[in-house]
Amino acid sequence: MINLHNVFWYRDPKQSKPVLSNLSFSVPQGGFRWLLGPSGAGKSSLLNLLHVESLPARGTLEILDQHITGNSPRATLMRLRQRIGIVHQNYRLMPALSVADNVALPLRLQHRPETEIEDEVHAILKWVGLGERLNVPAANLSGGEQQRTAIARAIVHRPGLILADEPTNALEEPQAHKLLDLFDELSTMGTTVIVATHNEALIRRLPRPSLYLERGHLMREGE
Repeated sequence: MINLHNVFWYRDPKQSKPVLSNLSFSVPQGGFRWLLGPSGAGKSSLLNLLHVESLPARGTLEILDQHITGNSPRATLMRLRQRIGIVHQNYRLMPALSVADNVALPLRLQHRPETEIEDEVHAILKWVGLGERLNVPAANLSGGEQQRTAIARAIVHRPGLILADEPTNALEEPQAHKLLDLFDELSTMGTTVIVATHNEALIRRLPRPSLYLERGHLMREGE
């Protein structure tokens, strides 16, 4: 469950103009939302806010039944992030670590047994077509391989919320459709999914409600 009510966010507290202004919307648990809008509209900023990498300056924010304010304790935020999977545009992989170790990070933060981690990592990497690249350093991957590694890392721990920022821009069409089908399946199973994209073909393939941002304002919500 996601609830925002009159949320404002500033990139710099000294700035007079907020990046996100007066945002109010709700997404039920298991809901799927497209996050749309032109470049610079605030989509990545909103995803970072929902990942609690940044905190609201004003307003109320509730994510996965956790109320978040600008004064929320760091330990609370760290526990909440462990329940969220995110795919950033720049992937944010650890370049010196292998593909397998990058994907295993969320599971190790949850202190899962190593045998369980190995099984889960191998299964998800096989699914994204990287089963033969387990031990390759992330720095040696192509752009598409890095993106698939980031996607595997975001979903391997079966989070309650998945946030994805242009997750298909380096994928070939069949792989993009496979990922989209997975997101839809996860939503059906109760995972909340929010995907920022400019890809109209994907939106047509999976018609779902959307959030449309423009200059940090929510201009439209719904179909």
